[in-house]
Amino acid sequence: MSEATPLWEVFIRPRNGLAHKHVGSLHAADEVLAMHAARDVYTRRGEGTSIWVVPSAAITASDPERAAENFDPAGDKIYRHPTFYDIPDDVGHM
Repeated sequence: MSEATPLWEVFIRPRNGLAHKHVGSLHAADEVLAMHAARDVYTRRGEGTSIWVVPSAAITASDPERAAENFDPAGDKIYRHPTFYDIPDDVGHM
């Protein structure tokens, strides 16, 4: 593949009601070819009901090396965690 051929991220939804899951990446010249290639490569055994192809260049991701500043601030807010609340015994299992 040429360096100029865009990279696409592929997401498959296995069944209605479930979320799309990232299954891999592929190179294709445009969205139509990316969709056909994704279908051929990632759903050969009928494991999907929906396919999303997204240009990799359109995805913005957080930096794993900066995870502390993105995710640690929630750690000091214990009210966001269900362990903060007392559940009465008569409620039973939740």
